[in-house]
Amino acid sequence: MDGEAVRRPGPFPGADVGAGTAPGAAAPVWYAAYGSNMDPDRLACYLAGGRPEGAVRGFPGCRDRRPPVRTVPLLLPGRLYFALESRVWTGGMGFYDPLDPGEMPACAYLLTAGQFCDVAAQEMHRPPGADLDLGEVLATGRARFGPGRYETLVCPGGLDGYPVLTFTAPWRSAEAALNAPSAAYLGRLAAGLAAVHGWDAARIAAYLDSRPGARPDGSDG
Repeated sequence: MDGEAVRRPGPFPGADVGAGTAPGAAAPVWYAAYGSNMDPDRLACYLAGGRPEGAVRGFPGCRDRRPPVRTVPLLLPGRLYFALESRVWTGGMGFYDPLDPGEMPACAYLLTAGQFCDVAAQEMHRPPGADLDLGEVLATGRARFGPGRYETLVCPGGLDGYPVLTFTAPWRSAEAALNAPSAAYLGRLAAGLAAVHGWDAARIAAYLDSRPGARPDGSDG
């Protein structure tokens, strides 16, 4: 974005943080968005509150409603897949399996740790306002806050000295109940890939169609 080169997370010295030691709410972290939140307009509804176009419900927003300090196109190790049923968009939801082969395009937003916790809470269908203990995910690369869809945090590394964080399901893609996403949801992913990575329509369509669960017939593409 604005000339930012595509980046990949590098090593992050999470073991030095120590499990149970979390950064303060104002500490910078990168939120790696790989689903509809790749679209900056959609993320704004999590930060400032509102109802995204095409969604069936709105969101209360974060305690700190400021926009991201910086936005960077990112490639994460692993793969995007679609499964279950979205309460916001209907159809399948996007999940991240960091152990799958390949690389997954994402958008890294530089937020405060408090903002990230509030975004995660809204994804977990919890009220924002409480800081999650990020110590375990920073120390070990993974932390589970519940059995739900986006209640597992992942730290695939760091960028410019700050940790990269995202959330996904606790299961592997091969174990998931795959389900094709709705047109509205795919539209948000497409908008994010175009805005953040500069992909054209043909490349976006080929990428999304090739993800596990993308096709209504259940094939991987």
